[in-house]
Amino acid sequence: MAHWYDADGAPLPLGATWNPADQTCNFAVYSRHATGVTLLLFDAANTAVPSRQFTFDFTRQKTGRVWHARLSRADVGTAVYYGYTVDGPFDPAKGLRFDTRKVLLDPYTRAVFLPPNYSRRDSIGSSSNAGRGPLGEIPTLATSFDWTGDQRPRHTYDTVIYEMHVRGFTRRANSGVTDAARGTFAGVVEKIPYLKELGVTVVELLPVYQFDPEDGGNYWGYMPLNFFAPHSTYSSASHGAGRLDEFRAMVKGLHAAGIEVVLDVVYNHTSEMGASGPTYSFRGIDNSTYYLLGPNGSYRDDAGTGNVMRTSHPAVRRLVTDSLRFWSSDLHIDGFRFDLASVFTRTDDGAVSADEPPILSAISDDPAFGAGRLIAEPWDLNVYQLGRAFPGITWSQWNGKFRDDVRSFVKGDSGRVGDLMARLYGSPDLFSDARDDAYRPQQSVNFVTCHDGFCLYDLVSYNTKHNLANGNHNTDGSDNNLSWNSGVEGDVGAGPEIQSLRRRQMKNFCTLLMLANGTPMFCAGDEFMNTQAGNNNPYNQDNDTSWLDWDRQARERDDMFRFFKLMIAFRKAHPSIGRGRFWRDDIRWYGVERDVDFSFTSHTLAFCLHGGSEQDRDVYAMINAYWEPLTFALCEGGPAEWVRVVDTTRNSPDDIFEPGHEAPLSTASIRVGPRSIVVLLRNRGT
Repeated sequence: MAHWYDADGAPLPLGATWNPADQTCNFAVYSRHATGVTLLLFDAANTAVPSRQFTFDFTRQKTGRVWHARLSRADVGTAVYYGYTVDGPFDPAKGLRFDTRKVLLDPYTRAVFLPPNYSRRDSIGSSSNAGRGPLGEIPTLATSFDWTGDQRPRHTYDTVIYEMHVRGFTRRANSGVTDAARGTFAGVVEKIPYLKELGVTVVELLPVYQFDPEDGGNYWGYMPLNFFAPHSTYSSASHGAGRLDEFRAMVKGLHAAGIEVVLDVVYNHTSEMGASGPTYSFRGIDNSTYYLLGPNGSYRDDAGTGNVMRTSHPAVRRLVTDSLRFWSSDLHIDGFRFDLASVFTRTDDGAVSADEPPILSAISDDPAFGAGRLIAEPWDLNVYQLGRAFPGITWSQWNGKFRDDVRSFVKGDSGRVGDLMARLYGSPDLFSDARDDAYRPQQSVNFVTCHDGFCLYDLVSYNTKHNLANGNHNTDGSDNNLSWNSGVEGDVGAGPEIQSLRRRQMKNFCTLLMLANGTPMFCAGDEFMNTQAGNNNPYNQDNDTSWLDWDRQARERDDMFRFFKLMIAFRKAHPSIGRGRFWRDDIRWYGVERDVDFSFTSHTLAFCLHGGSEQDRDVYAMINAYWEPLTFALCEGGPAEWVRVVDTTRNSPDDIFEPGHEAPLSTASIRVGPRSIVVLLRNRGT
């Protein structure tokens, strides 16, 4: 006896699901307030006029708030794309914006097709967008990807995160990848030997799911059209199944190299923006369900993008967790970094929840991905929840205080010694509780640079942002960069002395990042002095400004690249640094002499981290952010007990030594050059 959904379709799973056994496709879409739903099918030859259409019968093809239908192969015919029109009231004051003139993209489609006449402008307003709006691909092409042998790595104390833009990583001709692979997932695969040599253990990819290519500020990918489909231009494949397989091949290749894959995901807003934005999908399917609205149907804007997703609603919560489960289960992703994650704490009235919101519980408890890496950007436009204030107690968090305090200390600001101590220790002021350590230092994702702001070379080369190319009269991007140009703005007129100082400062940043308890992260290209010419917000620069210049890597292979590589290796070799708990009694703090100088004018700090509890060797660091050389006293043991690993005032290859080739000490009085760091390692058995 046939089941009812064999004829009428099933309400779950949502989206379009092809059944190869009986050659049928089930279509299911959620809409609480719709009064009618019509499925439109399009042939490849004409994406403006549907070849077939099916209006759902709400007496048979609606279960709860889900509209559904099952189509045979004959019903589908020659169609390859699909979309919906959704009928209902247009009453913006009540949050209802139904418009049957709009062809709408299925939120659950696994592949987005952008027609040749695709136009963001034509999806704005009340006119039809037929032939110019995004469509979903009917999933008749089954994937045959072979995951055999794939093993997901899981790093702990040796975690080093590398933030990367898929397109920008290999888009330049000098990237060394084949022409067809430039700027794609396949290009990342060709660069895996480089990543392995550098020593990073996690790549964090800026958004890779389909975003709006006609949003002028969307090079970074933070204006999503859909939460399931890989971005079409990040693959050389012409159809969705091929894009998914190319993505899978990248993940499998990175896993084989021992590298985890984390996705930067954006569930706080969409590219439909505010009331004057385009109607692509969510707005036309069920606006008041998907978006958090204010009085009279106005859009809340806690993300600074015109809209905020209503993640407190069960249907949106399901959308988010279904998306995460797809990327984790089907595509073997190891974790997620959640953009503007404080939006998750918003209740239906826009207030910040005092308790753990249901969506955070749903994400944390899901067996498919909850045990993987969950990283929050713990703020949004109107709230800052860094540390214990963020309710996801098992989540890691981007530590913006680490960025600010380390930048400030290295550039020479006064009164920062105590702040630097806290950041090196694992930020206990933010993550620890006086009663217990409910949060762990590894949950602090420490960074000096990321995609948003100056890259590392520009941080030491510019006092102010230079963003005119963005087209906003230099008004965009942060003005609080805590940067210092080392004496000359930019490269013009920066002679050998200034360039030497800039190198030293970059190595200082790298050293402090790798010596700090917590989880280090840095931005792709920092390891070879990549520059964005002072642009601290290149969100719309899909060009040489943001594409990595691999000629610089070739020039820096024996200097800056070598320093980063060896400093990463040093951290990974010493589990006492990035341990899962605070350093506690294993740390001894010193100054130039035995006592730390906490005075406002102090620019120095030293410490000895004892590694015995971790079966590790002791590490001694002497940090001088003053502009004159200083002589530090060795406060533990004699010089024969120590060897020098790092001295950032020296030129390569004497700035950092490979294991077994460290320099012996001859005196207990150690000269630490201006704006430099010396790192010692205790001899074995002493």
